[in-house]
Amino acid sequence: MIVRKESAGSQLLIRTIAERAETLFGSTEVVTLLNGSSTVTDYSSVVRRARMLASALLKHGVGPGDCIATLLPNVQEHLELYFAVPGIGAVLHTLNPRMDDDALHYIVDQAGDQMAFYSGDEGSDTPACLSRIGRRVRVGPGGGVDDFSSYEEFLEEGTPDYEFPEFDERTASTLCYTSGTTGRPRGVVYSHRSTVLHTLMQNQPDAYGIRESDTVFPIVPMYHGNAWGLPYAAAMAGARLVLPGRLTEPLGLGEAINRHTVTFAAGVPAVWIRMMDCKAMPKLETLREVIVGGSAVPESLIRWFDELHETTLIQGWGMTEGNPLTGVSRLPARPPKTIQEQYALRCTQGRPVPLVNVRLSPDGDGELQLAGPTIVGGYHLLETDRGTVTEDGWLRTGDIARILDGSYIQLVDRTKDLVKSGGEWISSIELENVLQGHDSVAEVAVVARPDERWGERPYALVVLKSGAEASPNDLRAFLSNRIPRWWIPDQIEVVSSLPRTAVGKIDKRAIRAEILASSDRGGSKS
Repeated sequence: MIVRKESAGSQLLIRTIAERAETLFGSTEVVTLLNGSSTVTDYSSVVRRARMLASALLKHGVGPGDCIATLLPNVQEHLELYFAVPGIGAVLHTLNPRMDDDALHYIVDQAGDQMAFYSGDEGSDTPACLSRIGRRVRVGPGGGVDDFSSYEEFLEEGTPDYEFPEFDERTASTLCYTSGTTGRPRGVVYSHRSTVLHTLMQNQPDAYGIRESDTVFPIVPMYHGNAWGLPYAAAMAGARLVLPGRLTEPLGLGEAINRHTVTFAAGVPAVWIRMMDCKAMPKLETLREVIVGGSAVPESLIRWFDELHETTLIQGWGMTEGNPLTGVSRLPARPPKTIQEQYALRCTQGRPVPLVNVRLSPDGDGELQLAGPTIVGGYHLLETDRGTVTEDGWLRTGDIARILDGSYIQLVDRTKDLVKSGGEWISSIELENVLQGHDSVAEVAVVARPDERWGERPYALVVLKSGAEASPNDLRAFLSNRIPRWWIPDQIEVVSSLPRTAVGKIDKRAIRAEILASSDRGGSKS
């Protein structure tokens, strides 16, 4: 029998990404944009501070397997936590501030977070969702109001020469939550092995292909699927990294791209559509490539980058359960002959990245299923996975798909009733339940309506109780303090009845078909 002997450092750990960046690319800049200014450091300083942070966490009793919550924008301190927390075998738990308080309370309770790092200015209150976490550190000017006067003070309790330990590569590194069809978020756990493999997969030439000469600008939030893995991908490649902080205004983003000579940027379609709609937007001179994902990319946006900015827009497709990248839509070496066919192919979800296996469900309903070392096999602390994983271990995505040209994935429908708006999920069931609470409402159905700017928006059809009155504006006002503001449907239609299936269920397929037809005719309801 031939037995291979492993060398030291053979485990696939996130620390190897940090150590590579520190050793090979220590002088490469890491820039943070915040409050109209920028701070500049480098990978050497970031990893040194991550070592200090890791040892400070240990000093305060954080150990392997403990969850550390973050409620932070894309800033240097968040990057330091990306390295420090997994580096000691603890679990980085990124919280999404766009979720409502009830969902965040549920997530924090289920995760059992031991400590939290959050963003705040002097005099601001601690976010309600963090109140039940025993120890909290506030990041930002003015220091903290919790256990520590500031993040910097906490950091100083550590040592810069701390050495990250070796442990099993299947150890959990990150916990991200994704919305479910019942409205309850579900926890997805990434391992070190999964994350390192995902980083290598991303940096393949026909995936993201990030190189040392790039300047990477992850507009996608670091609480959203590890910013699609870009902080780790940039560090592994040694690329210069520009973190946008809280910057979301389209003209400001465009100016930042030019000012900081960004070559590679990533964000959901809504970000770029707002830029496309901004008449004062300058030509984005330095960009070589833009990755867009989170929801379907309109052809008009791809053409805008091609024609005005001479920049290639690539659609990336994935899901939290895939760590998250699973597909990239680049044209093949022998592309279709016509320009229109090429654009049609670029609008698909693309080919699967290496190590991600794809199939359509064996029962013939066309559901897309995934398997591979970066694909999860279940959800955190759920005894059953709600039919999410097949008996032979494939993840059921809930998407109906077809395969084009033998390898390109095209999503055509969803088996579930979530609305994906601006890259974030809205639970139609939860929205229906809240609307149902209005005294005048008898029945309600919420479906997704295609939207050029946001990808999708919720569209609500409401049947009122006999003799009751309520206008669409009345119903929106009712929702205003009950759900996140961005969940409120732009269009609410009061109808006399809802279509039903043969067994008496509300027929959402028929509703969606009518809405699509109405959109084609240019119709709308208030």
